[in-house]
Amino acid sequence: MKNTPLSARSLSRPSDASARVLTAAQLRTRGVPAAEAAARCRAGGPWQQLLPGVYLLHPGPPTGEELLRAALLYTGRRTAAADPDGFGEAMVTGAAALVLHGFGSPPPLSALDRVDVLVPRTRRLRSAGFVRIVRASHEFPEARVMASLPVAPVARALADAVAQPADPTSVHRLLAEAVRDGHCEPAAVVRELSRARLLSRPHVVDAVDALLAEGRTAAEERLYAMVRECGLPEPLWNVDLRLPGGPHLGGVDAYWPDQAVVVELDTRAPRQDDDAAWSQYTRKREHLERLGITVVHITPRKLREARDQQAIVVRTALMAAGDREPAAHVVVLPR
Repeated sequence: MKNTPLSARSLSRPSDASARVLTAAQLRTRGVPAAEAAARCRAGGPWQQLLPGVYLLHPGPPTGEELLRAALLYTGRRTAAADPDGFGEAMVTGAAALVLHGFGSPPPLSALDRVDVLVPRTRRLRSAGFVRIVRASHEFPEARVMASLPVAPVARALADAVAQPADPTSVHRLLAEAVRDGHCEPAAVVRELSRARLLSRPHVVDAVDALLAEGRTAAEERLYAMVRECGLPEPLWNVDLRLPGGPHLGGVDAYWPDQAVVVELDTRAPRQDDDAAWSQYTRKREHLERLGITVVHITPRKLREARDQQAIVVRTALMAAGDREPAAHVVVLPR
């Protein structure tokens, strides 16, 4: 948009949302002083003030996009030379960000009671109107650009969405949708919840347990599909291994007894006992390999993003069985 004086006719209702929501500073550079902007926002006038210093250039209800732009203009640094939109490092987070990421659980943008905006912790800003300021307490994430707006990554947006007391059912629905629809890995969500110190909140802790169960179920379904759709031989699914008359070796997700190959899904979450869980997994893997059993370790993310490559890894391990020393005999039990 050119910085030329504006008329009420030319700004009655521009077609571009970026031209329908402007700051007082942007209006001044276009020939509209503060007094004139205030006059146009009086009752029955053609404009309205959405937030301090942020104006909507039409009288009707704001759209969801207009609300988001207004929130970002209010919170952003006004450095037009480097950032023409004036958003600075501010980014949409919380429920509004989840809507932009394609979640179906939150209400539509125009129906949200508030818009959460994530800013660096050093910014001196106050929440105002429908905008709630969220300050980053740790590393500031890299924004995703969606609908031409900076948006927080899914895991961060989820943490901010459930930070306020909420209906446990709604929290459960959000976290389950994140995993079920492939928006985010459970470990990434739990990591953000841990950083935000939310894992002890009553409305979060139960939902996290359900999230981890949902994540394992989704990963198992992808593993089943990989075996069948990539032409791998059918394994024994979800079995326990034990030495004859000896100790329990642990449960595995898939086992090919003729080739002595195991597949283990890593669905661990980064909780406080993560080091202990990893040590236990490592000990089990080393024990199986000492017995001549090959262990293929697969993460849910690899299954989702590189399934064919993981199938090649498993197939290679199966084909190499003939070149290895025979494995120790183990007893296979249902898990």
